[in-house]
Amino acid sequence: MMRTLAAATAACLTLVGVAACGGSGSTSTTKKAAAGFTVPDRATKAAIGKTEGKLDLVAWAGYAEDGSNDKTVDWVTPFQKDTGCQVTTKTAATSDEMVTLMRTGRYDGVSASGNASVKLIAGGNVVPIDTKLLKNWADLDPIVKMRDYNSAAKQMYGAPHGYGANLIMWRTDKVTPAPTSWSAVFDPAQAAKYKGKLTGYDDPIYIAEAALYLSNTKPELGIKNPYELDQKQFDAAVALLKENRKLVGQYWSDYTKEQAAFTQGDSEIGTTWQVIANLLDADKVPVKTVLPSEGSTGWSDTWMLSDKAAHPNCMVAWMNWMETPKVQAQVAEWFGEAPANPKACAQTSDKGFCDTYHVGDAAYYDRVKFWATPTRNCRDGRGNVCVDYTKWVKAWTEIKG
Repeated sequence: MMRTLAAATAACLTLVGVAACGGSGSTSTTKKAAAGFTVPDRATKAAIGKTEGKLDLVAWAGYAEDGSNDKTVDWVTPFQKDTGCQVTTKTAATSDEMVTLMRTGRYDGVSASGNASVKLIAGGNVVPIDTKLLKNWADLDPIVKMRDYNSAAKQMYGAPHGYGANLIMWRTDKVTPAPTSWSAVFDPAQAAKYKGKLTGYDDPIYIAEAALYLSNTKPELGIKNPYELDQKQFDAAVALLKENRKLVGQYWSDYTKEQAAFTQGDSEIGTTWQVIANLLDADKVPVKTVLPSEGSTGWSDTWMLSDKAAHPNCMVAWMNWMETPKVQAQVAEWFGEAPANPKACAQTSDKGFCDTYHVGDAAYYDRVKFWATPTRNCRDGRGNVCVDYTKWVKAWTEIKG
């Protein structure tokens, strides 16, 4: 999965948070979200009628498999037969691409991560969903329901899909001792051993990883939430990453590129997702992963309905299809993430899969801070003193040189 945000999307951020830009229809701002922005008025999708025969999606690679990549991996064809909705998927490489594509109005829905979903909600580009339309809603893990990144003004925006943590991965034949902390990546004294072989995630949201590390190593900064940083806290995280940049050999956003770098020995340690480690392990590359002792950031994806959807009923049908236990098991195993519906665990081919991804392990995911869009309006009562995302994007460009 490849996720990032860039300046084109960041232009929709305002001094008070996230602007209501890019949407269509009514733009009255009558609903206040807990996430630090005002929500454009959009009608809730509360009923489903006859499917329209077509569905246009924007999705992460691996989320809408039709057998073309692997003939044994196909949950799109059965959906088409069951609903009559013929699926066309635009695979997006980054979160900023997803937001840009959705704002064209040409797509019915999207598999949005938390650092894109808030922009889509605030921009009026997606509409709230009456959860009574979601047939599997009662079975979904509470960890992904009504969260700051997929709900606003007490309304749910879409159907939760899957989630996971950002981990440290290392080559066991090159790195000793085995890392347990982000200090292996961010402490100059430790990371210097891997100069040129260190890798990091290519996204402004990676600043939050540094902030999370600093929340433990420099408690005097008072960092409580890695996405809600005042100027002093933000400057400290940026300074850390600028120093770290001198040691990084390459940043990655395309997981196949990180896979290749670890296979070839160009990278030996850095941040990763479990799916990448699984692929490397299958290729007999000696790697291991760990959730750092400080905790980590992570992603949680939600299928969202466009405010301009030409085929809204097919999109709701897709949401319901994607939340069924069987399909959840297929997607989770193919992609490498925890399924939103724990009933999928009984249908995975690997009976230890859900243990590997810590499904139902609240203590594990309490240590994971799911991606969110930084806004100027801090969500902890400090007011308009936090650094908004436009500055995160600018700082990331500076960090990379």
